[in-house]
Amino acid sequence: MEATREIYWNVGHGVVWPMYLFAIVAIGICAWGFWLRLPVYRLGKPLNRLDQLPRRVALMVRTMLSQSQVLRVLEPGCLHALFFWGFGLLFVGTLLIMAQADFSQPLLGVVFLKGAFYELYSLVLDVAGLAALLMLGGLLVRRFFGKPAGLETIRDDYVVHALLFAILMTGFVAEGVRMSASELALNPELARFSPVGKLVGQLFLGLSAAELSLAHKLLWWVHFILAMGFIAAIPFTKLRHIFATSANYLFADLGPKGGIVTINLEDESIEQFGAAKVADLTWKDIFDADACTSCKRCQDRCPAWNTEKPLSPMKVVQQIGEVAFGRPDASLCETVTEDVLWACTTCRACQEICPADIEHVNKIIEMRRNLTLMEGAFPGDEVRTAINNFEVNGNPFGLAYAARGDWSDGLPVQLMAQDPDVDILYFVGCYASFDKRNQDVAKNFVRICSAAGIRVGILGKEEKCCGEPPRKLGNEYLYQQMAQENIKIIKGYGVKKIVTSCPHCCNTLGRDYQDLGFDVPVEHYTTYIDRLLAEKRLTLKPEQFEFTYHDSCYVGRYLDIFEEPRKVLQAAGGRLTEMDKSGYDSFCCSAGGGRILAEEKLGSRINVARVGMAHATGAPLLVSNCPFCLTMFEDGIKTGGCEGELRVRDLAEIVAERLTI
Repeated sequence: MEATREIYWNVGHGVVWPMYLFAIVAIGICAWGFWLRLPVYRLGKPLNRLDQLPRRVALMVRTMLSQSQVLRVLEPGCLHALFFWGFGLLFVGTLLIMAQADFSQPLLGVVFLKGAFYELYSLVLDVAGLAALLMLGGLLVRRFFGKPAGLETIRDDYVVHALLFAILMTGFVAEGVRMSASELALNPELARFSPVGKLVGQLFLGLSAAELSLAHKLLWWVHFILAMGFIAAIPFTKLRHIFATSANYLFADLGPKGGIVTINLEDESIEQFGAAKVADLTWKDIFDADACTSCKRCQDRCPAWNTEKPLSPMKVVQQIGEVAFGRPDASLCETVTEDVLWACTTCRACQEICPADIEHVNKIIEMRRNLTLMEGAFPGDEVRTAINNFEVNGNPFGLAYAARGDWSDGLPVQLMAQDPDVDILYFVGCYASFDKRNQDVAKNFVRICSAAGIRVGILGKEEKCCGEPPRKLGNEYLYQQMAQENIKIIKGYGVKKIVTSCPHCCNTLGRDYQDLGFDVPVEHYTTYIDRLLAEKRLTLKPEQFEFTYHDSCYVGRYLDIFEEPRKVLQAAGGRLTEMDKSGYDSFCCSAGGGRILAEEKLGSRINVARVGMAHATGAPLLVSNCPFCLTMFEDGIKTGGCEGELRVRDLAEIVAERLTI
């Protein structure tokens, strides 16, 4: 007997038309539910996220089917991914049933669900259904019984879990009843390919044929109506993320990481800078609230939240959604609160781990722009003073322009004003120019370049802050003023290549300045030194040392630089002990987002928490590659009680000590 079965066994082909009618109604309700949400999305400003459409579609399909974003956290990522794949296979199996029973067989006489293919089909669907059921059980236990701290449970969670369990259970029981009546005794060889259905079917062997027929019909219709209810409920419950999250992969930002919209300050028609209301955000910012699954991964990674500050990236996204769908004229900044907005370090840990491709950071920056440019607000008086110093002296310390290049006295470095014939322009940045500890880094970088035969130039007193700290605090006007002055000077010298030791400068000059017409290549010194070593232009005499390495946010998550600095340090003789939070999951030093200028007044100190992680490795040395990180760790070691047990050094200092000249 060839392996196959009668489609619509017991319920008859008469169910086809009412079945399709119910399906059309359910799909219509689903579409109507999303249609009701469209006007709210349209409250936001326009944003083109459909350019490069083939690339976007490929990205969406690949990310959705692979569940790669979800699996970045194995628990509960594997539960969700296995449930998704199992439920997805059941859906595909239903489509194959429909294709044969309603199209290929009646219209063409073609039956493809037979023989070895049907046996495989039955086995795959049974295993997929069991996997989906078990994974849903695991998610239920996590959600309701072993709930991690910070995971919120709402009415939707009960509805969704109950509905999905009912669909899967009625499917298996209906299959078991069918097999009890038609396969277990009549075709036991075929029953082997539906192991779960066979097991369930054993429970009904004592029923009569009439009882089995009635039970099967009832279960078939209950299962079908539950499935249609599931489709209809999608836009009205958390299930909407099925479509919204998938769409968010399509709407992903394909530009450079950390890109910020550059305001046209010459446009006199602009009356509002930044986001005061949801209408001042983009439609994507509002849509993100529907894509959010409330998984709290962003919250778990947030350095502010982990040091008892009020900022939860997840709640910020949710609050935007609540305002958009409930109180669109409400003040965003008052709803979210200033303490939340100023606490962000713009480290991107939230966005990097988000399984739904939600863009948290720019929402916060847009609200900061409103606070700074429209309301004149600052995180504190110390920040107001630093901003005034930027305006007058081009640096946060208020020190004179003329002293900006004093650190280079006696070093093989050229002032561009005297001789612009150089291989690279070293954009020094404020901290390496004025802070004594970071001046050592600048000096050592110049020595490294000199050993490799690289002619280095600096702007000296002509250099100003790149503008990144004011910009991340929301002061777009001051940022653009300093940026335009830097661009004019650099272009005037015909610079062909810029290297920075500050990742904030690197990201700003290399990416943000492009919106202002700047196109000079910019590179961080870690990759530059790595290449010099690879090209044998630079050689080191390795000296063994134990260390742990900090991936600064703007080197790692923004610039995707991870392996090069590790290779350089290993070439110098280092043996690395990684911290628990490293790579893309690295923990911020607390200085990003302009926070380097502000006192940390709420909760515990982020830099002390990070120093504690370094100390826990047992390594005596913490290596960084960012002036902000170096500054914060020097302070964190003192205030965190690690003096004498841990010290911090910059990568350039270690390399310079091992030069073979």
